[in-house]
Amino acid sequence: MTATAVAHPNIALVKYWGKADAALALPATGSVSMGLDVFPTTTSVTVGDTADDTLTLNGALTTDGALVRVTQFLDLVRELAGSSARASVVSENTVPTGAGLASSASGFAALATAAAAAYGLDLSPRDLSRLARRGSGSATRSIPGGVAVWHAGDDQGSYAEPIPAPPMAMVVVTIDAGPKPIGSREAMRRTIATSPFYPAWVTSTTETVGDVLTACAAGDFTRIGELTESNALRMHATIEGAFPPIRYLNARSVAVFDAVGELRAAGLEAYATADAGPNVVVLCKPEDRSAVATALASFGDVIESGTGPGAYLVGSEGTGTEDPAAHAPGVVRPEESAE
Repeated sequence: MTATAVAHPNIALVKYWGKADAALALPATGSVSMGLDVFPTTTSVTVGDTADDTLTLNGALTTDGALVRVTQFLDLVRELAGSSARASVVSENTVPTGAGLASSASGFAALATAAAAAYGLDLSPRDLSRLARRGSGSATRSIPGGVAVWHAGDDQGSYAEPIPAPPMAMVVVTIDAGPKPIGSREAMRRTIATSPFYPAWVTSTTETVGDVLTACAAGDFTRIGELTESNALRMHATIEGAFPPIRYLNARSVAVFDAVGELRAAGLEAYATADAGPNVVVLCKPEDRSAVATALASFGDVIESGTGPGAYLVGSEGTGTEDPAAHAPGVVRPEESAE
């Protein structure tokens, strides 16, 4: 059985930073994100054609830590499916890996969607989001796509779902596409253990999630943007408070934040954010994204993005059928569970 899925990265408007339970990948707070319509990951999973799990990433057979993470994730899928069959995974990832642009989000969302189908699981979007969470926390939000909230809670209650929001776009300013020197998992661990600002981060972020949900429901783009930029800067201040300090934003990153502030002062409404890396993403209205991209082109490679789809299957072989909703953006499976 072979299944192929596509997923896109998402950028958090309210950040996920820190786990309440590392084993179950439960977040310390909720978060809110916008899915991108650029940087797709396409992953195929074939079950039963190999004695051991294999991973081919961007055309190269991989035997390092990436394979270990994929195997551990497939073990979860096999447990749900009652199967011991190994699988070969072939993935094409167009997101710069490890650069703070949510490559793990699209990667594990695509893997979860393809693996669940290949192993014969019929999961609701909620349960597929829960499954993706076990591979990468941010992958939870790439399952529904669009603007989504990821709920904190226990294993059953921690999943992402779409929420109504005003039309929004993003401009990605890639300052450095290379892998960051300290990965997010280690940085989270160090932040929780050593940053004196972390308890306040948890408290304030929980409040910000509620504020952003209210703003989204009201269609208040300005309030969403203000909260987005503030939350990003709070996250980076919390990380920089770790010992030894961790600094993801560099001088060019800060210059982009300053330039975005100047755009606002000139009447072009835009707000900057950055995940755990030097690259900056600018939230704006769809009609303004070309103007924002032009204004920031001197800082690095600039890519415009609209609001992207959720993870979806593009085909499956071995069952004699194909998901009739396979090509519909945002659709993961055609049926909802009865839960």
